[in-house]
Amino acid sequence: MELAERIAKYAVKLKYEDLGEHDVHAAKRVMIDTFGCAVNAAKEPPIAMAMKSIDYRDGKKASVSTILGTERTTSPQLAAFINGGMARYLDYNDDYDAKEFSHPSDNIMPILAVAEAEKKSGKEIILAVVLAYQIQCSLADSAALWRNGWDHVNYGLVSVAAAASKLMGLGEKQTAEAINIALSSSLSLRQVRAGRISMWKAFAFSNAARNAVFAAGLAKNGVEGPSPVFEGEMGFFKEVSGKFSLSMPDHKFKINDTTFKFYPVEMRAQSAVSCALDIRKKLHDASSISSIESILIKTTEGGYKILGSDRMKWAPKNKETADHSLPYVVASALVDGTVTAESYSSGKLNDKNRLALMRKTKVVIAKEFTAKDVHIEANEVIVRMKDGTILSSMCRHPKGHPMNPMSDLEIETKFFSLVKKHLKRDAAETVLEMLWSFQNIKRIDRLFSVLRFW
Repeated sequence: MELAERIAKYAVKLKYEDLGEHDVHAAKRVMIDTFGCAVNAAKEPPIAMAMKSIDYRDGKKASVSTILGTERTTSPQLAAFINGGMARYLDYNDDYDAKEFSHPSDNIMPILAVAEAEKKSGKEIILAVVLAYQIQCSLADSAALWRNGWDHVNYGLVSVAAAASKLMGLGEKQTAEAINIALSSSLSLRQVRAGRISMWKAFAFSNAARNAVFAAGLAKNGVEGPSPVFEGEMGFFKEVSGKFSLSMPDHKFKINDTTFKFYPVEMRAQSAVSCALDIRKKLHDASSISSIESILIKTTEGGYKILGSDRMKWAPKNKETADHSLPYVVASALVDGTVTAESYSSGKLNDKNRLALMRKTKVVIAKEFTAKDVHIEANEVIVRMKDGTILSSMCRHPKGHPMNPMSDLEIETKFFSLVKKHLKRDAAETVLEMLWSFQNIKRIDRLFSVLRFW
């Protein structure tokens, strides 16, 4: 059986009754976290720019989806694109670190866009979210794409195509065709996350999702795609990933293995921020920052490649590059005692104290981190003071990692801190209550109506 057919069979077979209470609870946790990120970023410049490219539809038409925060409706494909961009913009949504890095909650907004158009219930949405996590994370376990210059969002073509097909009620053959169409036609280069990182970082997955939702719609109406898309003569295995085998165990769902972000920085920088904050506590006072002689950051191979191997990471000119820069986020943590969304303002990016610390910073690969466990998002920060004092801190599992999890209360606190930018407290509490009881929702129209602030 071809791999696309195997994935399709798994998707069609999976039922809500297969999920345990902890799986449903995990799905609600990631949805709360994702909505918080999306609401906060809804009016950011790249989102506003992209909104100008959207064709709107009359909300009375059958297949429409809501643009988060507004009364406007559009096609499910374009809602997946815009709302997905909102969820991703802050680089604050969850992470799954395996052979390939990914942010599986990127699937959530596309799933909601399709579910609204298809008038699906909370249970059906939760099932689709768990399914998408299972597929994308299992693919990430199987083969690295970044080493060959391909981006992780290519796995999202498969997960969103399968989840959208599930919500559209497609059978195995149509679901396989949706995967064939999506994966063969919309591949993304890793350049999205290299050098000076652009606004497109927020949209790379949501664009893949847009194409995957469109592919599912095409398959629903009988369009067939190239096959075998994985194993073929010019297929995904040969041209992109290399050959791999895929395991998607029943009743052991990957949604429980995601890492929540405690800081709005790239995942491999989370523990570096924790280390820097720990060192800051050991300094006599804030003025001691000027007495730092050098900073050494020891990181994983992935951390070095993505966050500390090119010169742009020492001279970030925009948010997208800065939140992917180990020198920048460590310097920010040392200077300010925290890293927040405000850490990427123009004033902060040009702050002389940060720039001075970054010039004193070196990033190296620590083989003891990389060789032992590809799932470790480890960093060690070593600060040498001018008087010869050495201050160091090492962290393997940052707050939010499955080995160091955030509590429900901490996720709620993060949610409230994010949405207060656009929602009043009573509206935020209503949204949170709806998300915690999401399995009881018959349709999600009311959720989007509460989330209007434009």
